[in-house]
Amino acid sequence: MKPGPPFTSAALSPDEAGARLRAVRSAMAEAAGRAGRNVSEITLLAVSKTFPAASVRLCLAAGQVRFGESYIQEAREKIPELAACSPAPDWHFIGHLQRNKAKYAAELFSAIHSLDQIELAAELDRRARDLGKRLQVYAQVNVSGEGSKSGLSPEELPGFLKALAAFPALELQGLMTMPPYDPDPEASRPHFAALRRLRDRFCPERPGLSMGMSGDFQVAIEEGASLIRVGSALFGER
Repeated sequence: MKPGPPFTSAALSPDEAGARLRAVRSAMAEAAGRAGRNVSEITLLAVSKTFPAASVRLCLAAGQVRFGESYIQEAREKIPELAACSPAPDWHFIGHLQRNKAKYAAELFSAIHSLDQIELAAELDRRARDLGKRLQVYAQVNVSGEGSKSGLSPEELPGFLKALAAFPALELQGLMTMPPYDPDPEASRPHFAALRRLRDRFCPERPGLSMGMSGDFQVAIEEGASLIRVGSALFGER
């Protein structure tokens, strides 16, 4: 197996880690208030990819328990190192997942945010059943049609959701998307709104919306995000 990307050096002090987490939570509350929402409805996922276990420990100590990783090999090194922590981190996989790594994903993570292939769903279901566990999953939708992004097209989504019903070890939570990068957070709004409309039309009983990152999570919350994926605002620049 190829090695994962090099870890970014931990540069935060405990005080800085706590201050960053408080700032993100405050911004979450402000955005929820503008949208007439309760911030308790929104989950913060700390994206710890490329940051070492020491950075995760700082964030854990500040009160954050849910973390997102994008690289299987990196996760295989990092997650066991933190297994004895109390509280134990809750790990979500947010990167592109290859079918031949589904075994490790099922073992290491409680949730997969990037499901976009039925063959991958079948393999995750088989691996999860072998482990006697259920995996939370989000269907990734390429709302923008950007060629460099993974994900289902909006037209593929209804059939994909129907096919997922055949996999009892997979618990569909809702939908996920990644808008094209733009320094203006408002540029993401149409993509977030489009994902919300797809959710409302095709899976209203599975209301999860995994969308929004450090640069645009407030807009995502205003458009209905149930989970935001925040990395650099918590850990610093990679």
